[in-house]
Amino acid sequence: MTGPAITALDSAGLAYRVVRHTTPVASLAEAAAARGVEVQDVVKTIVVRRGDADFLFVLVPGDRVISWPKLRALLGVSRLSMPDAAIAKDATGYERGTITPFGSTTAWPVIADERLVGRTITLGAGEHGIAVAVDADATVTTLDATVADISDPEGP
Repeated sequence: MTGPAITALDSAGLAYRVVRHTTPVASLAEAAAARGVEVQDVVKTIVVRRGDADFLFVLVPGDRVISWPKLRALLGVSRLSMPDAAIAKDATGYERGTITPFGSTTAWPVIADERLVGRTITLGAGEHGIAVAVDADATVTTLDATVADISDPEGP
């Protein structure tokens, strides 16, 4: 398998294992089952807009959601938003559902929820049906990510 994400992982020297979905998944629970991991280990890579042509990646465990007040406080801003799918693709080179900070067309800053630390996680790999399993600590270091409490539990 090749592609910008795998090329970036190889270039960074980050150890990873490719995980292929044999069938399409429609939820995080299905993605976790297909990857053979817990829902919390399926990390959502979310593109957040800080301003015009100013984005960042937010990495959140699958069982949690972005806490907008916490993220705004961390970044010292009063407003953040999620771009639509077309703008997210323009900003990253990836379609929603495949977005990863690895191999993005622009190396936007990365914020990782502190609950990722010390675990093995899975991330999208830039293509539908493909993920990578990686050590979260090594990933955070490789991406020079800021680690903070920026999530809340998923609602009922």
